[in-house]
Amino acid sequence: MEFTIEHTWDDLPVSHEPVTIGLKSYDGGLLMEVSAPFFNDPPAPLGELGKPFRNLWDYEVVEAFFLSDRTEQYLEVELCPHGQHLLLLLSGKRRVWKEELPLEFEVTRMETKWEGKAHLPWNYFPPCTNKFNAFAIHGSGDQRTYEALHPVPRCELQEGQKPDFHRLEFFKELNLKRLMGEDWKQPESDIWKSDAN
Repeated sequence: MEFTIEHTWDDLPVSHEPVTIGLKSYDGGLLMEVSAPFFNDPPAPLGELGKPFRNLWDYEVVEAFFLSDRTEQYLEVELCPHGQHLLLLLSGKRRVWKEELPLEFEVTRMETKWEGKAHLPWNYFPPCTNKFNAFAIHGSGDQRTYEALHPVPRCELQEGQKPDFHRLEFFKELNLKRLMGEDWKQPESDIWKSDAN
């Protein structure tokens, strides 16, 4: 499965080579592959490579959200070209109940482009994951740019509206059986079983 982020969050075309995200089956989960332009703006966060970094969304990132629309439980994956990452589990819109989960994440950075591979175990996915959206952020100050795979449609925009990646109503279907096979059933998650919300 491959997805291309061709629009800003408010549904205007992006002005550069678009970010692509690939999802592949891998042992015990999904392999998420990112290919993106490297802007190096803002500069790298001060966090250690390969480790979770709080507030990573304030830097240059590519994000993927995996949602169960029945429960509004979702996994948020944030990947940075400098090697940091952030994984959040949310139960209800913007309600984080687990964060900074460990992640196997590799980055290859070139002068104008970067590629990342993240191994996402099934344990991180909420039961009945069936919706998806992806985002890319870069730039500083008034040059900050927010891009979305499934943007807010122009007709839904309200004056003064700011980018909001938690508009779950605009997420689109993600049929994991297309990737894993028709007989596949999503493995149960010990982590999500412990969600007391």
